[in-house]
Amino acid sequence: MIIYSTKITNRLVYIVQTLFSNSITITNNQQTYLQSALVKINYSSAPITNNEIWIQPNNLLFEENITPQTIEIFYWQKLPAFFKTNGNLPFDIFSAAFFLLSRYEEYLPNKKDMYGRFAHENSVAFKNNFLHLPLINLWLKELQSLYPFLKQQPTCFKFIPTYDIDIAYNTKHKGFIKNTGSTLKHILKLNLSAAKENILTSIGKSNDPFDVYDDLFKIHQKLNLQPIYFFLLANKRKGYDKNLNPSLKVIHELIRKHTIKYKDGVGIHPSWQSNFDTKLLKSEITILEKITNQKVSKSRQHYIKMSLPETYKHLINNHITNDYSMGYGSINGFRASYTNSFFWFDLSTNLTSNLSISPFCFMEANSFFEQKYNAQQAAEELEQFYKIVKSVDGTFITIFHNHFITEQPQWLAWREMYFNFLLTNFQ
Repeated sequence: MIIYSTKITNRLVYIVQTLFSNSITITNNQQTYLQSALVKINYSSAPITNNEIWIQPNNLLFEENITPQTIEIFYWQKLPAFFKTNGNLPFDIFSAAFFLLSRYEEYLPNKKDMYGRFAHENSVAFKNNFLHLPLINLWLKELQSLYPFLKQQPTCFKFIPTYDIDIAYNTKHKGFIKNTGSTLKHILKLNLSAAKENILTSIGKSNDPFDVYDDLFKIHQKLNLQPIYFFLLANKRKGYDKNLNPSLKVIHELIRKHTIKYKDGVGIHPSWQSNFDTKLLKSEITILEKITNQKVSKSRQHYIKMSLPETYKHLINNHITNDYSMGYGSINGFRASYTNSFFWFDLSTNLTSNLSISPFCFMEANSFFEQKYNAQQAAEELEQFYKIVKSVDGTFITIFHNHFITEQPQWLAWREMYFNFLLTNFQ
């Protein structure tokens, strides 16, 4: 395939290579374009030949700065679209995909949510009711149906279950004083079953309810799944960072077991505090590397606390090559409107980075805390995301926490929901 454009920019090269292929030819030489025997895409203001797909640019990919964009939604092939232009396609699909994938809107001034994050309510996807869609994938699917000879990046459906281990154990190893205080709180609230559970666990008469790791290993092994576990290893317990002390022997044993059981299946869960003290991320990665005796390349931000471009630059500076934070910590859906991995394009420099971004679209905490769903409603939402990602041969990444899949009465329905989903779809 060959693409003709009067101007070749980093933005254009990036989006074309992301959506199609690294081997694609992009030229600004019209004669070379006309003489080529390859499939032709004309990305310019006017048609050149009858033997081409003409996409008229809206100019975003030819700019170098970051400015507010006018987004007016219309429908193409029953799908939301924007950046309307003339041509064989009624919109500039390259610019529209670039706008969504680069998270262009997150670089512009915006109102933050209560955690200081980009609020999903600000997003074009939420405002126009397509946050639940991997819109870029769907555009490409329609494009392929209209022009079967177009060669897109080859993909196949893949499921990656991931887990954020914020608090490895509920009672075990927290110490006498903390456990006593926790037990007394349960008694004062007349939550006698929880008080009893604390006492039995602390004296070794019952398993810690958060210790679901063997159960997960068994089902992963049975279904041949390759999960990724992200461990929170803040040195100081503060604010939203409530993990056990990373120097504890039991934490080292837990992480080492996962390193052995799952190849490349352990990553860092950068603490909330690391967003405000850049030295902390390096410290937390060093702790994990010493425990695992291997380099750490994967990460996901705790509470999905991230800010562009600062967070990603921070990760790159600490040799992280794969990040799994692209999603919202306040609602389920497709933050970048895409469900495949892609390299991060830094709009502040107009350069493609070597940081691979793997988007997630479902986190059970969003369903429970933010969307106020019960387990059955969450199961229906999870199944819908699974089906639509599978329909576009995408990568389906979910987030669960160990404390959501315990056998405690308040979480048992969620545990059953998740295990049923796995057994129903992957057995």
